[in-house]
Amino acid sequence: MEHPAWKILRSRVLLDRWPWLRVIADDLELPDGRRVEGYLRLEAPDFAVVVPVDLEQRVGLIRSYRHGLGAVDLQPPAGYIDPGEEPLQTAQRELLEEMGCQAERWTPLGRFVLGANRGAGWAHCFLATRCRPVQQPQSGDLEIQEPLWLPRARVARMWRRGEFKQLASVASIGLALAALQDMDG
Repeated sequence: MEHPAWKILRSRVLLDRWPWLRVIADDLELPDGRRVEGYLRLEAPDFAVVVPVDLEQRVGLIRSYRHGLGAVDLQPPAGYIDPGEEPLQTAQRELLEEMGCQAERWTPLGRFVLGANRGAGWAHCFLATRCRPVQQPQSGDLEIQEPLWLPRARVARMWRRGEFKQLASVASIGLALAALQDMDG
């Protein structure tokens, strides 16, 4: 069965707060001829998420206040992809800035959009293994960040219990745990 793309008749930017977010209303024509006015689409920058694992099989996470949640949460290091930067470069930069580490091995875990109906930026997920500290963390972000290294088994339990609140974190950690299990044999 063929699934043709929808035809965009007109697009209007309703909110432009780039580089963080754009809200766009598209007037569309569907393949069967129906028209839809004001279909909302979000544009946000792509970002990289890295799940770091050190030589002791501990997973590196950041504990910080997340304003969108209105709460403190744990998440892997992550950040927006700068213009001209490749996703892996972003992941390496974020690991260094937020955890003060470098990794010997990098495994891409995939690229995923946050919402297929609305968009909202692509998450490029990576597993970084054999991490070791090389400097003090220096994130320069707005929030106070507390780097933590937790045993892999504990992170797996937390993941299964739904203790991570950000979708990109949930996906990245789950993919990393699966990849680590495959690497274990």
